[in-house]
Amino acid sequence: MKKRWAAAIAVLLFAACAARVPPSASRENMNRLQYPVAGKVDVVDDYHGEKIADPYRWLEDPDNPAAREWIEAENRLTRGFIDAVAERPKIRESIESLWNYERFSAPVRRGGRYFFQHNTGLQNQSVLKWKETLSASGAVLLDPNTLSADGTVALTGFAPSPDGKLLAYGIASGGSDWNEWRVREVDTGRDLGDRLRWVKFSGAAWKRDGSGFFYGRYPEPPQGKELLQVNTGQQIWFHRTGDPQEKDQLVYERKDHPDWMYGHVVSEDGRFLVLHIVKGTDDRCMVAVIDLTRPDARPIELISSFDHEFSFIGAQGRMMWFRTNHNAPRYRVVGIDLDKPDPASWKEIIPQTGDIISDVNFVGGRFAVNAMHNAHSRVILYAPDGQRLKELELPGIGTAMGFGGESDHTETFYSFTTFTRPATIYRYDFTSDRSEILMEPETPFDPAEFETVQIFFKSRDGERVPMFVTYRKGLKLDGLNPTYMYGYGGFSVSLTPWYSVKAMAWMRMGGVYVVVNLRGGGEFGKEWHDAGRLHNKQNVFNDFIAAAEWLIGYRFTRPGKLAIAGGSNGGLLVGACVTQRPDLFGAGVAAVGVMDMLRYDRFTIGWAWRDDYGSSSDPAYFRTLRAYSPYHNIRKGTAYPAMLITTADHDDRVAPSHSFKFAAAMQEAQAGDAPVLIRIETRAGHGAGKPTNKLIEEGADELAFLHRVLDFPGTEAARAPSGKE
Repeated sequence: MKKRWAAAIAVLLFAACAARVPPSASRENMNRLQYPVAGKVDVVDDYHGEKIADPYRWLEDPDNPAAREWIEAENRLTRGFIDAVAERPKIRESIESLWNYERFSAPVRRGGRYFFQHNTGLQNQSVLKWKETLSASGAVLLDPNTLSADGTVALTGFAPSPDGKLLAYGIASGGSDWNEWRVREVDTGRDLGDRLRWVKFSGAAWKRDGSGFFYGRYPEPPQGKELLQVNTGQQIWFHRTGDPQEKDQLVYERKDHPDWMYGHVVSEDGRFLVLHIVKGTDDRCMVAVIDLTRPDARPIELISSFDHEFSFIGAQGRMMWFRTNHNAPRYRVVGIDLDKPDPASWKEIIPQTGDIISDVNFVGGRFAVNAMHNAHSRVILYAPDGQRLKELELPGIGTAMGFGGESDHTETFYSFTTFTRPATIYRYDFTSDRSEILMEPETPFDPAEFETVQIFFKSRDGERVPMFVTYRKGLKLDGLNPTYMYGYGGFSVSLTPWYSVKAMAWMRMGGVYVVVNLRGGGEFGKEWHDAGRLHNKQNVFNDFIAAAEWLIGYRFTRPGKLAIAGGSNGGLLVGACVTQRPDLFGAGVAAVGVMDMLRYDRFTIGWAWRDDYGSSSDPAYFRTLRAYSPYHNIRKGTAYPAMLITTADHDDRVAPSHSFKFAAAMQEAQAGDAPVLIRIETRAGHGAGKPTNKLIEEGADELAFLHRVLDFPGTEAARAPSGKE
């Protein structure tokens, strides 16, 4: 097979050709697209006795010459189609105007100093600053914009030392998940010689004395395979500041379990290193504790099975606090004594309630509990003994995040955002029990012109599913509103209200913006997640399809005006729904999607997603995956809706071959007039750290594409109903 494949690739060097771009933006010319020729190779895999062809296997290597020819031809076609949209310059101008607002992150306090990120508006990367007092403007500590000419080197994480005098920080180039961690003196802004490579999915946890920090890294991959090599064998190391990486001390590894991954945190008193050990993306974990006061201390397995989730909150002496779903699918807070770790001896501090306990911090001598009520935030303060003290008054239905700090601090900081308001930063004073606005962005629009309603609809099996619908007030329900419906539905990820520049630009154009809280997410706890993973994955697609049918039935929109969108696992969502119900949508936007469900676990960190998907190597899961895998369910001769598939040529999270193969197969199969286009970004990865200028261009391209394929006329004013069943 390999010889036939190699010979076919040689032929394919001449198969990819430039496409003819339609001369105008009129809808009737869409069917004149000539797609680049994507040759086929004779590759057939045997899955448990079933033969599955994979004719575009050659696109799995983005650097082979044939693939580069195809990528360039596809980008020329897409560029020509979108640039022919007369409204694109105005759309881009609108997006750029909306991006141009001053924004901040919630401050992190260490050693009496405050660290925060700041963007003046159109800077490609936010600048890290520090200050001694909150009233000061702040001094630049690290400006990532100076690290590359094109803004594609990003700050991926930072951790000030306990005394606030040193900063450990990670950077990534071109959107890669690979990070290099460095150390900078705060007072001088000078980097030390520390360079820590092959770090991925890890932060830095300082020792209390500031001598160094713990971090996670992988074995160095073979040269040239950095972006495709399967990532296994993570280890926890200790790095002493000033030493070369070769002198780092190995702290924890399990050679017998190379697929285990580690989270790590040092307790506030500096005594314990707490390790969260997971087998993949599932948050169910083991917990190991290392006593840092004893040089010869061996890890103590506090939790020795992968049956439940545990998140370390803090400790008092040898009593450790955890957020867990052990006997509480919506989570509770328990205290575990290191000397009596059996579950019968645990102390329940905060019991499970009707809401989801999504995050807990111990700050200012209180537990700050971020609870999720129907997919939006509530924040409640509890005493150390679990007595409920008060609920913070939040300014509407939105998302609150932050509440970091130490047990003796008299203040904490948090952000609050909604679909129509960018994040505002608040300071909460524990002495007065009051919140005050610390930093509030100004926007070129009035948020009061828009409204958000939460609607519950019934899915195919009768399950009650919520979605948020946001639009300009006075919407007319005539079925003609261009509607953008976004979803994710996996890995226990919760979609709570957040501000998006692209979404606001869409709504200012007259569109309706919808976010659906699908099963597979974490909005309603473990049961909600389990109902949308493994053999239950089809529920996710059924939920999204039911949401579309509800919007059409209540005349918010109609199929020809409805676009669905999602990224990564959400790209899978779009691919599956389009192949299952091509009649229901006017357009699909699938970003960095997981499209080949039979081979997803062969690349980078894909193996870790088996917790949500299962694997084709298992005959039981193969049948389930084969039934919905977008790449394998494209049917030649089908009229598919307009598609914009987006990826980056060196995404090392979801290999770009997923999008390449899906696009090639769908272009060949398309029997209708709607375009199937792929936009392939360069110097970018899965999305994290993408510079502002790329976000603006990407957003303008997407909305221009939708403006054209949905016949976007604008929307007259009238009124939409409040949420209904």
